[in-house]
Amino acid sequence: MTAQEGAAGARIVIMGVSGSGKSAAGSGLAEALGGRFVDGDDLHPEANVAKMSRGEALTDADRWPWLALVAEVLRESPPPVVVACSALKRAYRDRIREEAGCELQFLLLDGPADLLAARLAGRHGHFMPTSLLQSQLDTLERPEDEADAAIVSIAPPLDVVTRDLASAVRGLSATRA
Repeated sequence: MTAQEGAAGARIVIMGVSGSGKSAAGSGLAEALGGRFVDGDDLHPEANVAKMSRGEALTDADRWPWLALVAEVLRESPPPVVVACSALKRAYRDRIREEAGCELQFLLLDGPADLLAARLAGRHGHFMPTSLLQSQLDTLERPEDEADAAIVSIAPPLDVVTRDLASAVRGLSATRA
């Protein structure tokens, strides 16, 4: 079974902290599935981007309108669609599920703090400063007990991570069939 055959109707959220590779891996996964990729960073209102650029963590009140836009993209886009969104707390994922109103899959890109920090330090021109990494790690609630979620390591090279994501999508799709 190809990646496309196993995920024709998939609506996927690639989640994780900043520096986990959501954009790179998510766009690679969308390409492998023959679908659309949307970077959730592009959905943030200017006020959120400005706040994070100043090194200030977003509050839940800041996030709710953004999460509604993420859910709208998932609901309105023909599948397969992959959206990169931190979705760090279960409450955020539940909000996306509720507002999207369709079956979703959440894939957490997971890795050690030192690898994430190194990636952030090497990234230029992004609004998210390295100083906010620890607050994101502290906020992260791993989706270990969520039936529509899987966790994928970011330690391997990007092509392997993308392949692992496609395998996770097929596995989650098979459990729903």
